[in-house]
Amino acid sequence: MVPEVDEPGACCVIPCAMPPILSLRDVTVSIDREPLFRGLELSVDKRDRFCLIGRNGTGKSTLLHAMAGTVALDHGDRFVQPGTTVGVLAQGLLQRPEGTVGEWAAKGLPDEAEMHRSAAILHRFGLDAERDMAGLSGGEQRRAHLARTLAPQPDILLLDEPTNHLDIQAIEWLETYIGGYPGAVVIVSHDRAFLRRVTSAMLWLDRGSLRRRDAGFETFESWAKEVTDADLKNAARVKRRISEEQRYMERGVTARRSRNQRRVAALSDLRREQAELRRSQQPGASIGLEGGASRSNLVIEATGICKSYGDRQIVPPFDARILRRDRIGVIGPNGAGKTTLLRMLTGHLEPDGGTIRRADGLQVVYFDQQREALDPDSTPWETLGAGDSDRVLVRGEPRHVVAYLRDFLFAENQARQPIRTLSGGERNRLLLARLFTLAADLLVLDEPTNDLDMETLDLLQDVLSDFPGTLIVVSHDRDFLDRLVTVTYGFGGDGRIVVSPGGYTDYQRQLARQKSVDAGDKAIELRGAGLKSAKSKQRGKLSYKDQRELDELPGRIAALEAEVSRLGDLLNEASLFTRDPDTYNKAVAGLETAGTDLSNAEGRWLELEELHQTLTAG
Repeated sequence: MVPEVDEPGACCVIPCAMPPILSLRDVTVSIDREPLFRGLELSVDKRDRFCLIGRNGTGKSTLLHAMAGTVALDHGDRFVQPGTTVGVLAQGLLQRPEGTVGEWAAKGLPDEAEMHRSAAILHRFGLDAERDMAGLSGGEQRRAHLARTLAPQPDILLLDEPTNHLDIQAIEWLETYIGGYPGAVVIVSHDRAFLRRVTSAMLWLDRGSLRRRDAGFETFESWAKEVTDADLKNAARVKRRISEEQRYMERGVTARRSRNQRRVAALSDLRREQAELRRSQQPGASIGLEGGASRSNLVIEATGICKSYGDRQIVPPFDARILRRDRIGVIGPNGAGKTTLLRMLTGHLEPDGGTIRRADGLQVVYFDQQREALDPDSTPWETLGAGDSDRVLVRGEPRHVVAYLRDFLFAENQARQPIRTLSGGERNRLLLARLFTLAADLLVLDEPTNDLDMETLDLLQDVLSDFPGTLIVVSHDRDFLDRLVTVTYGFGGDGRIVVSPGGYTDYQRQLARQKSVDAGDKAIELRGAGLKSAKSKQRGKLSYKDQRELDELPGRIAALEAEVSRLGDLLNEASLFTRDPDTYNKAVAGLETAGTDLSNAEGRWLELEELHQTLTAG
């Protein structure tokens, strides 16, 4: 029997007078003698829920390790309350993991309850505890590491991209788990929907300094605009000061030599400040995708395609009609068959049955989640096809390869480095950079958002929105899907693929409506025998009890509709989950109950009304 996860309960609010359980004071950390951040101050209280935001390369992961005490500080102090435990989920893959998944995830856990929790979390993430750790993929390793980090329930959880390689169902479970977590949480993630639901304050690491705002992530855009506007005003002020200082020096005033020297030093400081401001105001990348040669409006038409492996059906019989400029999102649990469907649609895999028709001359570009297209011994320069040339063609226009790589946040010295030295996020960005140089009618992206920061995600969304061809994207990033796709193919895990107009949120609404209809149909079916028997009696009118029930049902249905609407509005509050997880969970349960009651009431009204019409007609 699979154990159930004991969801952590709520914790008392610690008075403000209590000292933090962890703090960093005047901390400086450098990489290759260049400071990532200096003079950094941070305090964490027992129930803090922070999201840590910043561009790739600004030092977010390093800051998490500084908090955990696993990286040396060049300057400053780290203080942790005695007895405080810290759990860290790092981004990197494990080095030579040993034993089974269950053994590794439970290693070091002191009691049976924590081992029970570890096994339950592994099951939630779809991992077999008996598998050998050495045989896991990178994504499976991440899920095992997450189970090992969560199981002991440390006082402080430091999670670096915890949603990478999780499907939507696992992410939603993790949201509920963290919502009731009794300790503090600091999360680095690009998943906006996840951050909105589980965090209540923000830490923004920017140009070596750390800003804090005690507000939910949904306010980040307005906060970022405030900071940008202030930077622009400051840049204008600095520019005016430089002009004034230069005019003063050019007049050749030499009195009071020490005063002049101070002015020279001040001018140097101002120029350094202006350089920092310019770096913070990098212009958006001017890149885009080139369309292919096909002008057919019909891109792919599939009829009854299916795929099985042995006795297991991976893709049930499925019909699809994909048109030019469609934006299709594909969602579902890991292993449900999403990638198999993509490979059949694009011609990389033959279906067991059914037919597929594709537009003549269709140019397909495929972005694979396994990064199989990258040669680890090659370089970004060679990957972009520059060869001996320093130019690469982008939408028919030549660009210098280094300048083009800068659009994707690469440093100049990385252009000639082996790809094996790049991080997962950098490899992802390199694949995207190459993809944007190719002409395509159909663009297929299999989990493109893994390891990308928010800035790159925004860039990707903008470019894909303007793409003149057809897009199919598999993603677990709900916000990304909501902002991009026009049709969703949902693998529900029950042997069906549901096609829904709109993004992830629209798909969820359609599932809820379908569930309501199914419940009503079942109620009518269960009462069908009684209805048939009543019709045969032809009594001329309803019984007193049935007539009273029929008269009362419209009011009951209206009340249930109002309750469903009220609970739906309540659950749409972005901050409810983090602000009051108990109310959120009660609202979810209440909405399901009210929806079922509403379906039953509607079914009962239909039954009685039909009986009434039959009797009066007779």
